[in-house]
Amino acid sequence: MPFSDETDPAPQVAAPPGGRLLAVAKRGAEHVLWARVAVQRRAETRRGYAASRPVPTVVPPTGLLRSEAMWQAATEEARRLRLPLHRDLPKNWDALGAVGAVLSLADDGSRTARVMDAGSARYSPVLPWLRLYGLGTAPGSLLGINLEFGEEVRRDGVVFRHGDVTATGLPDGSLDAITCMSVVEHGVPLEPFLRESARVLRPGGVLCVSTDYDQQPPDTTGRTAYGSEVHIFSPEDIRALVATADACGLDLVGDLSTSDSLSHEERPVHWDRVGLDYTFILLTFRRR
Repeated sequence: MPFSDETDPAPQVAAPPGGRLLAVAKRGAEHVLWARVAVQRRAETRRGYAASRPVPTVVPPTGLLRSEAMWQAATEEARRLRLPLHRDLPKNWDALGAVGAVLSLADDGSRTARVMDAGSARYSPVLPWLRLYGLGTAPGSLLGINLEFGEEVRRDGVVFRHGDVTATGLPDGSLDAITCMSVVEHGVPLEPFLRESARVLRPGGVLCVSTDYDQQPPDTTGRTAYGSEVHIFSPEDIRALVATADACGLDLVGDLSTSDSLSHEERPVHWDRVGLDYTFILLTFRRR
């Protein structure tokens, strides 16, 4: 069913992070990406490839990016699947895991799952990849929301609009899946976000969350991005997030209870703007 909401027709839009030049560069990347997706999707539909494209399997629904080799493997799988890569190559790892989780856990094979990308960017890979898998044929069934967005924008049938991940305005149980990639570390209040996600997901629906992580987080004092101080989640933070999700009716898919489940030998992610090395974690939950 199409999405409906009660959003303010003239929302207060957040300033784009990184300044005007970066915003222009991102807008250019967005247009190139969606032009490719539209052309590729039509060609693959004619050849029947979209219906037969294998579901990604190299990244589990819940897991830790432990090494450079892991994001390289994810990037290679995305390339084999003819999915347009994120320019920041490690980000292909969590995006591929989230897309695999949505396709295998939230969609019944009909490619009709209703999916929202929370804190979305129009140049990020999750929604384009889902579109190439055949999702988004029903109007409004693929949605991206972000406080930075102003007027509604559509890209190859995907809707991007202003929206708060803690108060979406969507009806109860209206979604099959929510993805939230590298967003919650930027000052998102976790309990309201998780409660809102549980509210708008149908029973059995899926929430995929990735975030910056380190078993021994570096000092981020005085380092800011996206309007808040940089935060890299610790093992204690992750356990607290999982416990809060459980209290909101969201069950973790997978297991983080083993002694090495939150440990890693490498820090395969580098954020040049703030000069930090760390890694990513992907968490997938099911709505009870």
